[in-house]
Amino acid sequence: MINGLAFALCTWFGLGKMPKAPGSWGSLGALPFAWLLQGWGGWPALAIALGLICLLSLWAIAIYLRNWPGDDPGEIVIDEVAGQWLVLLFVPQDWLLYALGFVVFRVLDISKPWPASWADSRLHGPKGILLDDLLAAVYGCLIMVGVQRMLA
Repeated sequence: MINGLAFALCTWFGLGKMPKAPGSWGSLGALPFAWLLQGWGGWPALAIALGLICLLSLWAIAIYLRNWPGDDPGEIVIDEVAGQWLVLLFVPQDWLLYALGFVVFRVLDISKPWPASWADSRLHGPKGILLDDLLAAVYGCLIMVGVQRMLA
């Protein structure tokens, strides 16, 4: 049961097992949850969920790596979920802004600007898997705040 829960969380309920671009599928799967959380409680609800998903991801990734070895298996996408939620943290419920936030995060997650590239190459295990996405997402969050200010 514990392994099954860890697997479900790490693969974000199976999206990480999609045949191509699992990170993109994981990020896409994060969007409806962010939408619902923000609709229910605004950015504070999403911030609390982000903190919880980060803590849960450290636990789940550790279990996943014990049972399904690898340095950073592509099917682990809970880190993309956390990163995507961080990018959308201050974005209002607007499908165009969510779509832009998705693209911004995917570009940053793939390109890994410093210090995400440092974390990706130097840190290993659950912390390394999660931290590179969160560091890339900080840039994405700042970009999305800037976009909203330009549109205001």
